[in-house]
Amino acid sequence: MPYKQERVSGRIRKILSTLIFREVADPRLAGITVTDVEIDAELMYATVYVNAMGEEEREPEVMIGLEHAKGFLRREVAHRLRLRRAPVLTFKWDASLERGERISHLLSELDIPAEEPAGEETNDPDGDNGDDDRGEETRD
Repeated sequence: MPYKQERVSGRIRKILSTLIFREVADPRLAGITVTDVEIDAELMYATVYVNAMGEEEREPEVMIGLEHAKGFLRREVAHRLRLRRAPVLTFKWDASLERGERISHLLSELDIPAEEPAGEETNDPDGDNGDDDRGEETRD
């Protein structure tokens, strides 16, 4: 992502997080997190990924609450970013946290036996057990 897009998407994420936490009074949006914002090259469309950490069953009510607050959020983002045109906000549920947690749980349940030592073998490539004998005779 080009630098300007990255910078604007980061600012949108911070602004939306603050707005949802402090200024939106809708109880459906309590405890949600803005996890990521992707914005197109023209800065006209922003996809906002949200999640209610550990409360995936709240997805329908959170999405309805965000649709209800979309106009207010867009207006405030435009005002705070001072862009000519406010990006159109599209909200999507971020299921990546849930998938990551499920994968982590599956990995922790695996029964992988510990690797046993290989016995007397060494990792010495020439097999001389560290002797530094290069065929030279020693003089007494």
